[in-house]
Amino acid sequence: MFRKLRTCLLAIFAPVAVMNTVCQAQSPPPLTRHVRDVVANGQAKSVGRLTRTQPMRLVLVLPHRNQAELQSLLHDLYDPASPSYRQFLTVEEFTDRFGPSQADYDAVVNFAETHGLTVVGTSRNRMNVDVKGPVANVEGALHVTMGVYQHPTENRTFYSPDREPTPDLSFPLWHVSGLDNYSIPKPALVSRPPGVQPDATTGSCPSASFCGSDMRAAYYGGTALTGAGQSLGLLEYLGTDLADLDTYFKNAGQTNNVPITLLSVDGSSTSCLESDGCDDTEQTIDMTQSIGMAPGLSSLVMYIGSGDPLDDSGILNAMATASPLNAQLSSSWTWRPADPTTDDPYFEEFAMQGQNYFQAAGDSGHWTARSTVWPADSAYVTTVGGTDLETTGAGGAWASETVWVHGGGGISPSGTPIPTWQTTAAAGCADCSQTLRNGPDVSGNSNYTYYVCADQTTCSANLYGGTSFATPMWAGYLALTNEQIALNGGKPLGFINPALYTIGLSSSYDTDFHDITSGSNGFPATVGYDLASGWGSPNGANLINALAGTSSTPNFTIGASPSSITVARGSSGTSTITTTISGGFNAAIALSAAAQANIGVSFAPSSIAAPGAGTSTMTVKVGKAALGTRTITITGTGGGVTHTTTVTVDVVK
Repeated sequence: MFRKLRTCLLAIFAPVAVMNTVCQAQSPPPLTRHVRDVVANGQAKSVGRLTRTQPMRLVLVLPHRNQAELQSLLHDLYDPASPSYRQFLTVEEFTDRFGPSQADYDAVVNFAETHGLTVVGTSRNRMNVDVKGPVANVEGALHVTMGVYQHPTENRTFYSPDREPTPDLSFPLWHVSGLDNYSIPKPALVSRPPGVQPDATTGSCPSASFCGSDMRAAYYGGTALTGAGQSLGLLEYLGTDLADLDTYFKNAGQTNNVPITLLSVDGSSTSCLESDGCDDTEQTIDMTQSIGMAPGLSSLVMYIGSGDPLDDSGILNAMATASPLNAQLSSSWTWRPADPTTDDPYFEEFAMQGQNYFQAAGDSGHWTARSTVWPADSAYVTTVGGTDLETTGAGGAWASETVWVHGGGGISPSGTPIPTWQTTAAAGCADCSQTLRNGPDVSGNSNYTYYVCADQTTCSANLYGGTSFATPMWAGYLALTNEQIALNGGKPLGFINPALYTIGLSSSYDTDFHDITSGSNGFPATVGYDLASGWGSPNGANLINALAGTSSTPNFTIGASPSSITVARGSSGTSTITTTISGGFNAAIALSAAAQANIGVSFAPSSIAAPGAGTSTMTVKVGKAALGTRTITITGTGGGVTHTTTVTVDVVK
């Protein structure tokens, strides 16, 4: 986090040799950087300024509250020994505990309107305020000059602020998105170079190319799980033409039964036609590969936002506040932010709410300091590398796999510190960093072996490759896993990396993963974890069973929302008590609360009927209790199992 200090001007008044320190109160800058290094160091030459009347759309992003508590709970949510294990928060619960306060959110809205910016969007987690207005108003509101610069590595210009913004607020924003267009997102997709022969010989799509369903046969191999009841979200910087998806399934001799929603998060067009100069190859691939692995998904949502300027804040926050939430998310796009911590609040919220975000590792071989792979090296995402897969035949089983030479992987170009769940694996990896994030985490087929229909034209076979094929496939695979968990009465896995690395270090690793031990992306494949393929590709239903857990012990969990209420003397407050069952639990759960002086507690109903999953309204009535905070312990008992949760009551006048 890049925090800035308020400055103090030292004034020396002559001719009297008296020195006065004059402190000038300044508005605090946001907590993340906005000025590109090439602007700050002069490498990007100034060629002018943006026209003052040019319209701009920005996202004013507020920081989380209670960050220390957030990090503590985030750890506990993924610690199997913790009572909070996988007790994920709803959007409302997350907002109540960690979202910006309503007062701060209202202050940002008022700030925008006062400075001539029109508020065009708000969010229910109070993270984003979307605004638009002319350059002149933006410059006045943020105390910046919007300059135009020659891009140092691309044949184009870009715009950027000349200094860090300092909005007139009493508290710092987290970030202001949309202030530059230095980095244009690119899909992790490549076409086969001339002279390179396609390797597909066993696919079931035209010209023996692979369909998405071939990945299902190779990496899952079963029929029972289809992703039923699961929703999957795709991050996209362009819209699509669903006619291309229809053509794909028609030519593959298959039928798509998954409802698809095209959702614009910022007014960007959901349409993408080649006649308008728009390419929907990546977007169509993301759909065919996720649906190919999970053909029974209840829904697939494409979150579409602007790529110029980059609206990662808008897309990611839409994913974090969707209703219902998508437990599996996928991105095949990479970009380079001015500050690599910019998107952390959204990734943290995903993990807190039981969502997992898969990210393509890129298609330029091993990572270097100059690689543009963000957010593949974030500590909050599951990064997917590339392999070259062979199967036993059309729609056949896995036969062999090597590293795809162009697959991304290596040591974090952004300097992301190594996460705790990766330290043990890195210690056993000769090429890995012991201090920085390593990638990828997993991998899947990415060679030029796929069937692709796009741009309202003739489909291609064995022309395109990239980790953008493997990434949505993995999201579909997680949908199968979460379906199995739901059938057993459990909750979604959420962020899977801690579990993946635990499995990778276990004695069942070779049965749960295909360990890729040959090939190189610049780093060699080795036994176990490596920087070419991560832990490898999924080994059928074995990895699903390992992730879902094989325990059949009947159990339940109990939670309260809200977990903190304020009640005046002589008044009442309520909280909803929720029980969730797993492992075949089937019994009524009786609810009770420990007595407190001058505080009455009742439940409606007082017992949750068998099989034990349900809700009860707890009413807290305060008499002449002393002012202050009380903690009420709620106990649920049933089927020989007892669990507790707590509600904090703040007694006021």
